[in-house]
Amino acid sequence: MLKVLVPVDGSANSDRAVEFLIRKTGLYKEPLEIHLLNVQWPIASGAVKKFIGHEEIQRYYHDEGLAGLKSARDLLDAAGVSYVFHIGVGEVPETIARYAKDQQCQQIVIGTRGMGAVANAVLGSVATKVIHFSDVPVLLVK
Repeated sequence: MLKVLVPVDGSANSDRAVEFLIRKTGLYKEPLEIHLLNVQWPIASGAVKKFIGHEEIQRYYHDEGLAGLKSARDLLDAAGVSYVFHIGVGEVPETIARYAKDQQCQQIVIGTRGMGAVANAVLGSVATKVIHFSDVPVLLVK
């Protein structure tokens, strides 16, 4: 079974990646094991952590992660495609690459914002950084 990681954030860009994968599942030679991943930025401030309990912070990550996963899950559920989902916390590109490695995913399918080469070079993007950090092929969906 081919393990495919699809990082999602609830945006139209990540939904396009999910829709692309749904349309193209028949092109793969073996069944897909789809892993959805939503990554939450860590709450960095020590002061914030001092006044908000660990359980509250974890609940926040969970709730925000589920919100970021919702549209992708709805698309896959409507198409009858099975998947597993995970919520990570950390720097987004590094967390995506680490999850792909830890779960032994053979491919990452990620949506892009469709920026031009110059804008992308100046601003960078999550997709570009995932390509840099990842040891597995990354399929960009525009």
